Amino acid sequence: MGLSNFIFLFLFIVSILFFIKNLSRIISNIKLGRGINRSDRKSERWRNMFRVALGQSKMTRRTVAGVLHIVVYLGFLIINIEVIEIIVDGVFGTHRFLASVIPSSLYNFLIGSFEVLAILVLVACIIFLIRRNVLKIKRFWNKEMTKWPRTDANLILVFEILLMTAFLVMNAADFILLSRGDAHYTVAFANPVSQFFVPYFETFSSENLHFIERFTWWFHIIGIFAFMNYVLISKHLHIFFAFPSTYYANLNPLGQFTNLESVTNEVKLMMDPNADPYSSPAVDSATPESFGAKDATDLNWVQLLNAYSCTECGRCTSNCPANQTGKLLSPRKVLMDTRDRITEIADNKRNGVEDTKSLLGDYITPEELWACTSCNACTDSCPIELDPLSIIMDMRRYLVMEQSAAPTELNMMFTNVENNGAPWQFSAADRLNWKDD
Repeated sequence: MGLSNFIFLFLFIVSILFFIKNLSRIISNIKLGRGINRSDRKSERWRNMFRVALGQSKMTRRTVAGVLHIVVYLGFLIINIEVIEIIVDGVFGTHRFLASVIPSSLYNFLIGSFEVLAILVLVACIIFLIRRNVLKIKRFWNKEMTKWPRTDANLILVFEILLMTAFLVMNAADFILLSRGDAHYTVAFANPVSQFFVPYFETFSSENLHFIERFTWWFHIIGIFAFMNYVLISKHLHIFFAFPSTYYANLNPLGQFTNLESVTNEVKLMMDPNADPYSSPAVDSATPESFGAKDATDLNWVQLLNAYSCTECGRCTSNCPANQTGKLLSPRKVLMDTRDRITEIADNKRNGVEDTKSLLGDYITPEELWACTSCNACTDSCPIELDPLSIIMDMRRYLVMEQSAAPTELNMMFTNVENNGAPWQFSAADRLNWKDD
């Protein structure tokens, strides 16, 4: 092993350790949420994960974006098989290790496939950049899409373009050195795309080609190590978290809301003429400290996982009828704010900083929450089945049940239901008068 091999091994180990450390921190942030049992219906959950996260079944609802995303996704999955070869070559100083362990026909097929996917990914990323920055599609420019979210999306697209270009240039330089009979470059491979780069480098000296091939090789692998750690502070964390998010997704019909167990038990107790409210255990164990959610730690861990999984694609917001009519509500913002707030809470705890903020009020306003019609358009349109509506409903529960801070129209309805047994403002004795007419 030479010096370059030790440098590679050092970079590889450091990047893996940083990745594990930062991923563990995010997982510990998610664990600050309340417990929820999503261990039921395992076979259905596995099917949902493979269909939605792996199979990209909901992406193609928007054809152009869906097809382009699938190209990039396949490129990410398949081209990274080559990373195995690069790591082995980097550690042991070999060159194109896979060619020595698999048939040459298969190796040619793999490298040829990688090159075709690389150019497709490159083109897809250019189109994505045009859609975001030239066409300025509305959902990418909502008010919550401030400078960093927009920069984040552009950075990753530019980075993908550079990585794919480096891969193709590396193959072109390798091919020329092979044709010149260089002692180190002895493995033949298919190059259906990089062959078009060859004419631009044929006039270069072998020494310069050595530099270009090694530079692009190092750029490619260091770029992958950097990308692996960058995604942990980026919206692209969904590359990893889309799988658990779809596995733990709510499998019930979208219109089916869950009641608080403590409230359900109390209502059952009130409806039971034989129950003793002073001795019944029905209420004791399930009574929470508070109802609903005021802060991110009042949400359950699946909701926090959803917040970290958000791709910021804006499909939820663009399909939200409240947002379409100009109201403040943006389901994407709800998820982004939840992620930012739980990260802030965790960081303050680690650093011993006093925390006086809350998700409700400092990040999300009651006006945003009450704009929601609970139609589930956001949850239905999410390509990885995140559920911003559940966060909205839990925060509205807090407003109603802890602060009695519902809008005037709702408070009138609550009063009528309590006094008259109906949402209308007349007595229960008059409820059937309509039939007289």
